Amino acid sequence: MKYFLFVIAFCCFSWFYSQEPQPIDYKSDRTRIDEENFPGATIFTKVNNQVYFNHDGIEVWCDQALFYQSDEFFKAYGNVKMVQGDTVTLISKYAEYNGITQFAFASEDVVLTSPSNTLITDTLFFNREKQESYYRSGGIVKDSTNTIESIVGRYYMEREKYAFRKNVVVTNPEYRIDTEILDFYTETGHAYLYGPSTITGEDSKIYCEKGFYDTQLDEGHFQQNANVDYDTRNLKGDSIYFRQRDNFASATNNIVVTDTANNSVVKGHYAEMYKDVDSLFITKNPIASSLQDKDSVHIASDILMLTGKSDQRILRAFNDARIFKTDLSGKADSIWSSESIGLTKLITNPILWAEESQITGDTIHLISNLETNKLDTLKVFNNAFMVMKDSIEGFNQVKGKEMYALFNEDNDIYEVNFIKNTETIYYVREDDGDLVGIDKALSSAIKLNLENNEITDIWYYVNVDSNLYPEDEFPPNFRRLKGFLWRGDETIRSKEDLFTGRESFELVKIQGIKDPDLSEEEEEGFFETKDGESVINPRSSFEEEINSKDGERELKPKIKPQLNLQPQTEIKKNKKDIQLNRADKLKN
Repeated sequence: MKYFLFVIAFCCFSWFYSQEPQPIDYKSDRTRIDEENFPGATIFTKVNNQVYFNHDGIEVWCDQALFYQSDEFFKAYGNVKMVQGDTVTLISKYAEYNGITQFAFASEDVVLTSPSNTLITDTLFFNREKQESYYRSGGIVKDSTNTIESIVGRYYMEREKYAFRKNVVVTNPEYRIDTEILDFYTETGHAYLYGPSTITGEDSKIYCEKGFYDTQLDEGHFQQNANVDYDTRNLKGDSIYFRQRDNFASATNNIVVTDTANNSVVKGHYAEMYKDVDSLFITKNPIASSLQDKDSVHIASDILMLTGKSDQRILRAFNDARIFKTDLSGKADSIWSSESIGLTKLITNPILWAEESQITGDTIHLISNLETNKLDTLKVFNNAFMVMKDSIEGFNQVKGKEMYALFNEDNDIYEVNFIKNTETIYYVREDDGDLVGIDKALSSAIKLNLENNEITDIWYYVNVDSNLYPEDEFPPNFRRLKGFLWRGDETIRSKEDLFTGRESFELVKIQGIKDPDLSEEEEEGFFETKDGESVINPRSSFEEEINSKDGERELKPKIKPQLNLQPQTEIKKNKKDIQLNRADKLKN
């Protein structure tokens, strides 16, 4: 995108501007006057050489011409060619030039070529006094790498600004731009997009309704419903910055990153994305949500990172990382999760709440079944501790070096195994709820069966030491195993709890992209002199008409007159008018 629009064909016509208009010089093989059909005109016709005009360095050739000397105005017909030096050539079937108002246009199969670009259009207008060029019936500009199409095009020479309007399309081997309004400044290489706009690359697509792009640095920022599509990822935000050279994008405020491959959504208020290395970094209250067995799993933290391709994506959440789903929640200093292997790790000071059970340890792993996408196994490594409130009072507690739990089809824990140096404190009750006693036991391993989050059976294995104490014989200060800490008040019971106690962020004020100056887009101004007079010669083949439907002023072509030249044998008597130029007439 580095060079797009830099050498648009309109700039080649800066030579139309001149401080003091000079008389138009001419040459013609055949000259005649037909006052009946063409009053006030001298008719020039090609015989061996084309009709030739020269004005302030502009050279024009054509097959036939009507020259109104008193108006310093001519119409050129057939194989029209306008040349500036040896660098710029304009070809058309018809052209007009007004030496007084310094206004010209070319029409019908207009092709303008220069060493660097080509413009193809139906009609091209030039207002030298205002140093502006204009087309409005569709044009195509081509250079070595880019093609620009639009219905309307205008060039402001003094400001070095190009304005393309209506169905603007820029194509390049690396990208395509579609927009309604495109402003481009050649000195800075800055481009502005307005209205629904897309920039489509080989593996990315940008959409915005207001955008800025620096074509020299290959970077830009976009606003108003802005989003970037990267394969299976879509990045949205109030403002998006994009850098083409390394496929980098960042977004600010109200960010949403949707991953269709993994059915996940990440939100926050600042994000950075590197497409080439499949990396996403997001801060300011980020939250990642994914679908797991018809339930959503939400992970929030101070910082979220997602790396890897869609089938091997890794999520890292750190600094006060929290997780929530309807039947399970937890927190830790950091969370690591890989959907491809079905593993989620809670690392450093982790805690889980499964229904009314509290589980802690040095590290906690949640393992999912890759076929069913349901939770399958829970593992706790080192200092495993499980606490459940007794139905009436106290806490049932189990601890050991490690813990392994299994989930049923409803994602409820139905079996728990503790191994190595296990201990329990368990409130034994009758079916009617009466307390039988408090059981304290030691063993090498323990197995618990649970139903509806209540312990139904307990098995002790190897070196069992178990005692059932009446309540009044078991002192309260002995009813807590070493390391017991109930944290029920921290339980995450809703998605909103993921943000409880977090820092609140005031959204950054977005510096908006400037609005287009629509006042300068009015067509009437182009066809007027600086004094407000019409630049169009009354003899022109174009006239101003009022559109009866909406009252807007517009120019429509008249039917161009045919010269209807007489056969050569009938005009031999006018020999002395043949091959006259202005110098010959002055001598006479």
